[in-house]
Amino acid sequence: MNSPASLSAQIGRYRWTICALVFFATTINYLDRNVLGLLKETLSDHGVFGADKGDRELNYSTVVICFQVAYAVGMLAAGRFIDWVGTKAGYAYSLIGWSVAAIGHAFGHTTATFGFWRAALGFSEAGNFPAANKTIAEWFPKKERAYATGLYNSGANVGAIVAPLVVPGIAATWGWEWAFVLTGVVGLLWLAFWYSLYASPSSKLQSGHLKQAEYDYIHSDRDEQAEGSGPAAPRMSGAKLLGFRQTWAFVIGKFLTDPIWWFYLFWLPAFLAGENARKVSAHLAAHPGFAGDTSTIPGVISWPFAVAVVYTVATAGSIFGGWLPKQFMSGGMDPSRARKLAMFLFALAPLSVLLASRLGQINTWLAVATIAVACSAHQAWSANIFTTVSDMFPKRAVASVTGLGGMAGAVGGILIARVAGRLLQHFAAQDHIELGYGIMFAICGSAYVVAWVIMHVLAPRFSQVRLD
Repeated sequence: MNSPASLSAQIGRYRWTICALVFFATTINYLDRNVLGLLKETLSDHGVFGADKGDRELNYSTVVICFQVAYAVGMLAAGRFIDWVGTKAGYAYSLIGWSVAAIGHAFGHTTATFGFWRAALGFSEAGNFPAANKTIAEWFPKKERAYATGLYNSGANVGAIVAPLVVPGIAATWGWEWAFVLTGVVGLLWLAFWYSLYASPSSKLQSGHLKQAEYDYIHSDRDEQAEGSGPAAPRMSGAKLLGFRQTWAFVIGKFLTDPIWWFYLFWLPAFLAGENARKVSAHLAAHPGFAGDTSTIPGVISWPFAVAVVYTVATAGSIFGGWLPKQFMSGGMDPSRARKLAMFLFALAPLSVLLASRLGQINTWLAVATIAVACSAHQAWSANIFTTVSDMFPKRAVASVTGLGGMAGAVGGILIARVAGRLLQHFAAQDHIELGYGIMFAICGSAYVVAWVIMHVLAPRFSQVRLD
């Protein structure tokens, strides 16, 4: 009996090169969008969010919302655009756009100008996931898509890990402007690899870079062969796609769960820095003569390192999220049931974050642990919810449906940014911002179970629809 390694060698491995390209693009995508949250306090000190301390939280949330609004609009446009121009050109245009927008932040010194560049970043970054999802659908059979999605989606965590390790240092050494410039330049380097290595499976087969065995393996799903998803198949209108319950299952699932990730992305550094500040204040109140290094005070942690820990754990969750349903299927479980079971398990794990605010009062690392579990579960959930699109729709509609769901997730992100801004502003004025975070964590912990139930009602089985 052939081992998985020898079987893979016989079939070929070029599809994993394509997965690696998507992984690095996603890493760059999240590296660029993480810079803002990491420099929130620095930008506030430089007056970007206004001179009035009481308005800064609200102005910061406004800048976040500028990104989310543009991201929502961009998602709707990107899905249709990528299905139209193709994966290679669509991905390249998106990455050029968001790299330029990332660099543009260095020239923004007010809330209004930051809002402009944030909107430009959001609109162009919206192309990443429709293009990535379409790439995986084109290059992988169903049995491997969740695993490949989990691998490329882990790039989001790698970007979030790298960012706190390098961005504060760049800002401290050369100024916050250079943090945006240097991270933006990285994306432009990716284009050389994308243009030299990427093409459709049929093109790579003709050029000799892809074995016939691997090409046949990629196209081994019978339901997709019957659907007729080749180049001649007509594109589907958004209105027609919205007529399917399966579309709404994905759209609502993204609307309820994507905002949770946005909240962690933009407010986790501020939450951890606030926990440190409360520990320092309490210690100084109890020890008025203390003149030592505040980092030695019990309970005070290095929040950039803590953020890196959270996203390191989330990286493992993303990969595990793709691996688990594959194991269920390898054991003989029906693909739809395997996906549903995995997503249900991943919906339960975020409930741990309900304890984050309370545990943070005891030890900040306990709060970090619960948030790490929640973020890991989110990424596992994300790997699977993205794969439900190619489970339920032919390849010619994957980017469009992904865009619809991405738009819904961005709209949810707009709502949660405004709720967080108002809520935290209210409790910050009362000097009890931890209560605001406690409420936000309650929302974050319960969203996945609600999403799973609604998705199950709308799509009892993740079986492919017939569009024609």
